[in-house]
Amino acid sequence: MNLSMSCAILFGLCFTAQGLFAGGGERDRGFFREKKDAFLEHLKERAAQAEKKEEPKKREFKMDFTGIDLPTSPSQFTQVWHTPPLSQDLTGGCWSFSSTSFFESETFRLTGRKVKLSDMFTVYWEFVEKARQFVRERGESAFERGSQPNATLRIWRIYGAAPAEAYSGIKQGNDFFNDTKMMAEMKTYLASVKTSGAWNEEVVLTTIKSIMNTHIGAPPAKVKVDGRELTPQEYLRDVLRLNPDDYVCFISLLEQPFYQKIEYPVTDNWWHSADYHNIPLEDFMRLVSGAVREGYSLCLVGDNSEPGFYPPLNVAVVPTFDIPAEYIDDSARQLRFSNESTTDDHAIHLVGYMEKNGKDWYLIKDSATQARNGIAPGYMFYHEDYARLKMLTIMVHKDAAGEVKMKN
Repeated sequence: MNLSMSCAILFGLCFTAQGLFAGGGERDRGFFREKKDAFLEHLKERAAQAEKKEEPKKREFKMDFTGIDLPTSPSQFTQVWHTPPLSQDLTGGCWSFSSTSFFESETFRLTGRKVKLSDMFTVYWEFVEKARQFVRERGESAFERGSQPNATLRIWRIYGAAPAEAYSGIKQGNDFFNDTKMMAEMKTYLASVKTSGAWNEEVVLTTIKSIMNTHIGAPPAKVKVDGRELTPQEYLRDVLRLNPDDYVCFISLLEQPFYQKIEYPVTDNWWHSADYHNIPLEDFMRLVSGAVREGYSLCLVGDNSEPGFYPPLNVAVVPTFDIPAEYIDDSARQLRFSNESTTDDHAIHLVGYMEKNGKDWYLIKDSATQARNGIAPGYMFYHEDYARLKMLTIMVHKDAAGEVKMKN
């Protein structure tokens, strides 16, 4: 190749390069794309599959309801007014969802006003009080999701209440309740407080509030109702017209004397409330049956993990292979509480009743996710025997207690 030809080729290459990257005065442009190595991801997936252990599918023992005459719809029940069922989603707030629903029904019964209250407003302040107790007891007080329905009375006495439209407790961009990450962050923080001995109550409460504000939002200092701006305390007093002192709690445990106030001995009663009137089972069930027939609703706490508890049909019964109905008494209840086959699982709102084949069935408004998988989402139908054996506590207006309250 001669010199002139080599120069021509070199010139051509240079011209081409300039045309690709800067020719004609135009500038090249960049763009963003998802960073992805498809083959690497394929290898990682194969490696994960190789390490993955096949988990056996879990099975649970349940009663066979074939051929049994059961309630099939909430419309079959005589009902107390209540707001539509609401799921607690990914929270442990059944105690607040049930008691809030209960107080919505109470507001209507007392004033005729239909309201939807904020469930998470109460949850927010309950966590604040739990953190306060955690500091004061130097980490010995439980800081978990659970609580009891009468915690709402305690919180409302201090902080008041709020309508749902004033405080949703749902993080912006979501459409369901979720306290999972919030709970993990709070527990991690409090664990560090305990480890370091940093027992500054003001600092701890400020930090706990900051975590909650990020995840579920800060509760309002004022709420707007009927064109008025009210504090949550004023809203409770002047709009809802609810007096926390008008509500009483009952329990039925053989292990302590009847017709005395006792402490409910479970972890979720973290503040050691001893305001539970302990009554025999017959009084307990007479109170349930009588109150709902007189137009009252009740907040209940009990067990929801039995073979006769079957959400696909929305029913809860006691199978004969567990215990025949005629043997359900104070001793049967106590046995199951003592051996922990009856546990403090869940809080619910009893909103109706029906009589069927000579027995009562109770309409239960249930915020648990499992109650949304049946024929009547958000409801359960409890047979009276299930309530007799597995329900542990009641919260109700004092006027519904009648003679039972007088004995205490």
